[in-house]
Amino acid sequence: MRVLLIEDNQLLAQGIELSLSKEGIQVDHISSYKEAVASLINEDFSAIILDLGLPDGNGEDLLKQWRREGISLPIIVLTANTDFDTRLNCLDIGADDYLSKPFDVRELVARLRAIVRRQHGLDNNQFSFGALTIDFSCCEVHFREQLIKLPRREYQLLLEFSQSAGRVLTRSQLEQLTYGWDEVGSNSIEVHIHHLRKKMAPELIKTVRGIGYILTEVP
Repeated sequence: MRVLLIEDNQLLAQGIELSLSKEGIQVDHISSYKEAVASLINEDFSAIILDLGLPDGNGEDLLKQWRREGISLPIIVLTANTDFDTRLNCLDIGADDYLSKPFDVRELVARLRAIVRRQHGLDNNQFSFGALTIDFSCCEVHFREQLIKLPRREYQLLLEFSQSAGRVLTRSQLEQLTYGWDEVGSNSIEVHIHHLRKKMAPELIKTVRGIGYILTEVP
């Protein structure tokens, strides 16, 4: 998962980035309204975390502008304003969720994963695709009704595939999604995919030659 974080408080932004990176989430951080306007051009994000109090503009105006332009990326609003009308207005103009400062970053991670799942039509805590089932609530994977134990990175990679089930993920997208894993070697993606295939089925993740990989429905 790759997330755009728009937050001018550098200390808070560093804390969010560190916490999210530990969960396998890549964070691109910017700190101004002006940067945010240009940030979605030719860039691919799973979600946006938006602080309302930017130094050169209002986050609510930015949110309204994006929704008018048809940008449907999930957006979580961060605000120091605990006023009910402000929070309600954010939801009315297009925010998918909000958090009042201060907040527990663990809650931000949980809400972030939830809105991305909803964006991909995964409204509950379980993903089923042929013989594959992922229970998000307890981070368990079953294949053909057998519990498959996956290390953290393999599980995170499988989550990315589940959110794009039936669609090709290019190598460039996978490299962006796994950026910051601190793994040595240019073939780390292939190694994780090899392990997933070996533990479940070779045909589960199909190679699309010259493009990338796709999660396929295995009976």
